[in-house]
Amino acid sequence: MPSACTSYLDDIEDIVTQDVNTARPLLDTGVVLRSKRNQKTKIQKVLGVELEDDTIQSNIPATQTIFVKTWGCTHNSSDSEYMAGQLASYGYNVVTENGDNADLWLLNSCTVKNPAEDHFRNMISKAQSLNKQVVLAGCVSQGAPKQSYIQGLSIIGVQQIDRVVEVVEETLKGNTVRLLKQKKENGRKIGGASLDLPKIRRNPFIEIISINTGCLNSCTYCKTKHARGNLGSYPVAEIVQRAIQSFGEGVVEIWLTSEDTGAYGRDIGTSLPELLWELVKVIPVGCMLRVGMTNPPYILDHLEEMGKILNHPNVYSFLHVPVQSGSDQTLHEMRREYTASDFELVVDTLRASVPGISIATDIICGFPTETDEDFEDTMTLCEKYKFPSLFINQFFPRPGTPAARMPQIHRQEIKKRTKRLSELFRSYEPYGHQLGKIQKVLVTEIAHDQIHYVGHNKYYEQVLIPMDEDLTGKMFEVEIVETGKHFLKGKRIDSSVPVTPVTVQPVPLGCVSVFSDQERPVERRRVLLNRRVILCIHFFFMVYLLYGVVFCLEIQLL
Repeated sequence: MPSACTSYLDDIEDIVTQDVNTARPLLDTGVVLRSKRNQKTKIQKVLGVELEDDTIQSNIPATQTIFVKTWGCTHNSSDSEYMAGQLASYGYNVVTENGDNADLWLLNSCTVKNPAEDHFRNMISKAQSLNKQVVLAGCVSQGAPKQSYIQGLSIIGVQQIDRVVEVVEETLKGNTVRLLKQKKENGRKIGGASLDLPKIRRNPFIEIISINTGCLNSCTYCKTKHARGNLGSYPVAEIVQRAIQSFGEGVVEIWLTSEDTGAYGRDIGTSLPELLWELVKVIPVGCMLRVGMTNPPYILDHLEEMGKILNHPNVYSFLHVPVQSGSDQTLHEMRREYTASDFELVVDTLRASVPGISIATDIICGFPTETDEDFEDTMTLCEKYKFPSLFINQFFPRPGTPAARMPQIHRQEIKKRTKRLSELFRSYEPYGHQLGKIQKVLVTEIAHDQIHYVGHNKYYEQVLIPMDEDLTGKMFEVEIVETGKHFLKGKRIDSSVPVTPVTVQPVPLGCVSVFSDQERPVERRRVLLNRRVILCIHFFFMVYLLYGVVFCLEIQLL
């Protein structure tokens, strides 16, 4: 690991400096700030008077605009939704499209690939060139907080997102805050911030629920473990309650997400099937549940139960199971803890027990120890199963991982292997057999072309439907009239009346989920009252300051 990362700890709060007066005493003991007092100096020069250190606050709280940018997985997306919801609930204006007019940029990073971290670094540089205040979140800043390009910037850890308002407030005042500590109960790591926080959903019809954080693996190429750490699961009851609340807010589809959903519950004495059986009890008719990525070692223990669950009418018959390589030797060097035959057992069993199931997988091309023979094993595996969704990744050495210290394969060879596998993937048509079939679809969004809705059938295959009528959030039958490499096109059957699975309208796009208002109205009123009090104090302070300036000028004239 490079020197910038050598002092990484699993459980840490980075210390910067202290001795600062804060507007509200919300920061826990041990959180340390660095204050910038140049604002006071500028005001003194303009007014020609001396001001006490604790009399200047440069910003009226919760009136600024915050730009939120997210990279990476659905877990990161969920974190950003929660952070945006808290900021908006407190009064900040949250934007996600253009940060040019924002006062602060909240950048939520991904550490899986070099390009993602490069984009993150470039956005930090852009923000600094525009003189924006910056708060960093996500796996990059959590896993390696001492990297040179993030020094002097505020960081909110992946398990501290419930404190984003504090960090933003202090950063807007010119302080540097770093909250990187893990959340624990009775000495045991837990899933993270509470699931009942307000959020701004990127799609009003879809709720993303993080069921656990971290994982049990120690893959030699993965840097996410540095940030998310070991497994920490949320209790079943909390996840179920969040699902119930989401359906009460107009959501029609739930995504379960984590670094490894298959490992869920192993730290708290439960399992993924136990959670799923409890969830299907509360899913309204017509609403759907999507299970997130699971690694092969942990799904192997539950193949029979998972088959039954994926056949449930309210659960998509879809599973993302990354294999990464078809070579046992390469899998061993990756420390993936399974063999190619284990993965094939997962696929064969689920395909037999869940007719039509769609299984997606990932491949890494060019892992340092991968020989030509190893890569041929991967090609053979992919040729055998012809996965409808195949995520092909070039290997990138991530700093601080064992794989980064191995002798690397030449970049051109990696590109060559990636091209061969991509050509294989393009050579077959995964959806041709669907042509002419009648299927139920649930519409949750509008396509990029702005002329089609995007719906999904039982197998979570993307179905495009013409925007001839209002179909968002509704389930109905279509006839498949066209198939492509990555999609199906459907025409609604006239006799199929679109049904809205839930009776309430979804929270409008860009608005905060109503959880905090309905369940904690007293706290909501307290926050609003405190904000009004602070605004009044600032108003009277400015009047007093102006009066003092006028008085000083009169004295000088005399």
